[in-house]
Amino acid sequence: MNDLASTVQGGLFIGVGVGPGDPELLTLKAYRAIQHADVICYLENESGQSQALDIAVEALKSPIKKQLHLGVRFAMSRERIAANLAYDKAIGQIQEQLKQGKAVAFLCEGDPLFFGSFTYLLERLDNQYASHVIPGIPAFVAATAELQIPLTVLKQSFAVITGRHSDEKIKTALLEHDAVVIMKAGIERPRLLALLKETKRFDDANYLEYISRDNQQVITDLNQLADQAGPYFSLFVITRKEARQEEKA
Repeated sequence: MNDLASTVQGGLFIGVGVGPGDPELLTLKAYRAIQHADVICYLENESGQSQALDIAVEALKSPIKKQLHLGVRFAMSRERIAANLAYDKAIGQIQEQLKQGKAVAFLCEGDPLFFGSFTYLLERLDNQYASHVIPGIPAFVAATAELQIPLTVLKQSFAVITGRHSDEKIKTALLEHDAVVIMKAGIERPRLLALLKETKRFDDANYLEYISRDNQQVITDLNQLADQAGPYFSLFVITRKEARQEEKA
């Protein structure tokens, strides 16, 4: 589907990656898909706000047709029962639109299939309708661009893990891999700082919040980072500083 503008005609569920936060990091393909969709679907918090919708603001200014907006109310929580109920309700609403032959674009922060809610909706759709995925820039890629450091080079290994994993899993990743990204780090920040110190990766780590957004925070010296919980949209990027220094020598 190189020319999505001509292929988005209806009965199609599209996962659209809108990137980490900066509206200018939206791809051209994502921009066109949003413009041509019949229905724009997105997660929104209990106050009715949607990060993904805010990111797609430029594409939404000039739709090709009249569009229906379908917000999926979703409270950030570790409680999977509530999340599953929200996804069950959402897929029912989405299927109603697909039955009418509509093209439904589901806006996803970052990439649709990288810790994305689109994954759970796609599973529930169970191949009943045609689907398409438009990749987006994930937060950790935008983070390394902001830091201007290579994530991996030559024979270095790389792992992505979340702050929700056990101490043992996180320590194993930090000890076995040259580069590690810890996603969803905010609420677990004090524990993660302790694990970084325990594995002697504290000095290798950088911490970022709200990457590429107006309220972005970048801390390269973790001694300056408060030992307390942070926001959901945060991560650690850990790379071996001695390896980078050797390559420059």
